[in-house]
Amino acid sequence: MTFICYPKCTTCQKAQKWLDENGISYTFRDIKMENPTYEELSAWHRRSGLPLKKFFNTSGLLYKSMALKDKLPTMNEDEMLKLLAADGMLVRRPLLVGNDFVLVGFKEAEWESRLKK
Repeated sequence: MTFICYPKCTTCQKAQKWLDENGISYTFRDIKMENPTYEELSAWHRRSGLPLKKFFNTSGLLYKSMALKDKLPTMNEDEMLKLLAADGMLVRRPLLVGNDFVLVGFKEAEWESRLKK
């Protein structure tokens, strides 16, 4: 599994602590240092089963400064993926990517049901 996060993000820190406390092994990836590619995001989107807009960090400064709340509804999937691939700070985090799943954001109950089988 790959754990993709921004180390300064408190939600990411909570998620990482949860993974460590539950003995779940993962590969760490800093989203600011290694931004997800268009291809990765496209594959993760398909694997997650979530709408693409759920991959946007709606509470981020960049999202707000770009007025994406108003722009996203008129954008197609290709445009959204290109935007997400352009800057990791636009991507909602943490992301936990497994072989057959992608978890977006940290919801402890969701992570627990997926990972503690």
